Amino acid sequence: MEKAFKFRVYPNHEQQQLIRKTFGCHRFAYNHFLVKRIAAYEKDKVTLGYYDCCAELAGLKEEFPWLREVDATALQAALKNLDDAYKGFFRRVKNGSKPGFPRFKSKKQSMHSYKTKRVGNNIAVVDKYIKLPKLGLVRCAVSRPVEGRILSASVSQTPSGKYFVSLCCTGVAIAPFPATGESVGIDMGLHDLAVTSDGESVSNPKHLSRLKKKLARLQRSLSRKTIDSKNRVLARIEVARMHEQITNRRNDTLHKLSTRLVRDYDVICVDDLAPANMVKNRRLAKSIMDAAWGELTRQLRYKCEWYGKALVTVDRFYPSSQLCSECGYRYQGVKDLAVRQWVCPNCGAVHDRDHNAAVNINNEGLRLLSA
Repeated sequence: MEKAFKFRVYPNHEQQQLIRKTFGCHRFAYNHFLVKRIAAYEKDKVTLGYYDCCAELAGLKEEFPWLREVDATALQAALKNLDDAYKGFFRRVKNGSKPGFPRFKSKKQSMHSYKTKRVGNNIAVVDKYIKLPKLGLVRCAVSRPVEGRILSASVSQTPSGKYFVSLCCTGVAIAPFPATGESVGIDMGLHDLAVTSDGESVSNPKHLSRLKKKLARLQRSLSRKTIDSKNRVLARIEVARMHEQITNRRNDTLHKLSTRLVRDYDVICVDDLAPANMVKNRRLAKSIMDAAWGELTRQLRYKCEWYGKALVTVDRFYPSSQLCSECGYRYQGVKDLAVRQWVCPNCGAVHDRDHNAAVNINNEGLRLLSA
């Protein structure tokens, strides 16, 4: 099984210069061959593939000798990213969705990264250092042992100026969690991040809402700074650090919740929500994005695969909130989101809206699993 290990690295001044140069060369190669692929199609109606671009990469290095100063596999990775972007474009055109043609990369983008491939022993973890191509030994905060065989490494720089390396490893043995024989349905919401069919309610921490006043103050300070001044750079880093803090808090909450659910239950049933469509409601968009339902589902999916558990997705149009979990009667009066409790007209059962929905999701998930 493949698994990634991400650590923070502390490159020295020379290594930082080489990393930034690699970012630029990676971006240059991507944009250069994007121009060539567009021109080739407009002129001859042919599509250049990944190997066609790789064959021309040596000639590009002759034309621009400074491309030889950086890792060669990082330039090849840029061409692979471009080819993947084209394949995604063609797939979306075929499916009839929004195409999303590949766009040029800008040096002003907030996140910078490049990927390098392991060849021989050019990538390795040595005590408190990590060995990377062209960079040599880079000081690294190795917080856990790296397992398996290293395939590649991705070096990235966050908007706040921190450097990270992510090692993709294969052959990692992950011990499954012990079986519990329990199943659970999860109803995700805004007031409570998650309500389980067992009656547990996980409150929504609302990390963005808690820090929005401080964030607004920092952004106002940034807007008053002179463009291209050193003070503006410092103010931008302060804003980036605040966004990074919010992201780290949110990810910490989601990882702890998802790991606990996967450890305690063998079958987890969730609603197939569509956050991309729900954020079109401008009144709830910020709260929906802050809750990060999609990220929670993503974490549950790969952790269930790792630890030998099952994740069942219930159709988003299944009326989990309207059905009585006792008798199955469908009550249309629950369509209003303001209704938090209701009484079943058929059997008289009193339901909490979210808990009742979680029970129905659990029942429907078990039915789908058995079918």
